Amino acid sequence: MLAVRKAQERGSFDHGWLKTFHTFSFSQYYDPDFTGFSVLRVINEDRISAGAGFPMHAHRDMEILTYVIDGALAHKDSMGNSSVIHPGEVQRMTAGTGVRHSEFNSLHDRETHLLQIWILPGENSLEPSYEQKEFGHPSEPLFLVASDDGREGSLVIHQDTSVYVGRVPKAPATTQAIFLPLLASRRGWLQLITGEIKLKADESSINVTSGDGVAIENENKVVAECSPGSEFLFFDLP
Repeated sequence: MLAVRKAQERGSFDHGWLKTFHTFSFSQYYDPDFTGFSVLRVINEDRISAGAGFPMHAHRDMEILTYVIDGALAHKDSMGNSSVIHPGEVQRMTAGTGVRHSEFNSLHDRETHLLQIWILPGENSLEPSYEQKEFGHPSEPLFLVASDDGREGSLVIHQDTSVYVGRVPKAPATTQAIFLPLLASRRGWLQLITGEIKLKADESSINVTSGDGVAIENENKVVAECSPGSEFLFFDLP
């Protein structure tokens, strides 16, 4: 089964300094049909104005991934970490028993565009921890950035989940087929950042455009036919 969550159907708010889209229920936005998917709880697409951001605030019992699409995001937290996240880098923060952090656009001349993802942990009250890695431009169009065992140099998340980035170069201008690593016993979620994809399963296919998400269930062969310049996240979920 392939089910599309269209970009324009997401919850959206314009706070002036922040333009945000919520794939799942979050904060002031509630949709009883979209409160999460498997252990995936939040996918927020944020555009933060130059120099603006989120002051110190608290989290607990959540695995938080930050993926910067464009710009730069400055991070500080109560564990003593201070860093700037750029495109090509992924940050993981285990909130566990409790952590406070701030996030600001460190650029003063343009906005920063990012995705923030929350994943429910396999157990509560973990010790808070932090990782940030640069993944650059791997030769393969689909590469692992987070997993429960840290394989292939990925970030370690405390849940039976694997997170992949898919990137197809703009040149040559040809469609590229990417096989998604998913078993029929698992669930998948594809979040398209930019470009166009035709997602094909055994007995169905759908067209996906920028900002769309797709829930995948009971499928063991899924192919993403990606237009040049496409970029997406793919979640292999229990």
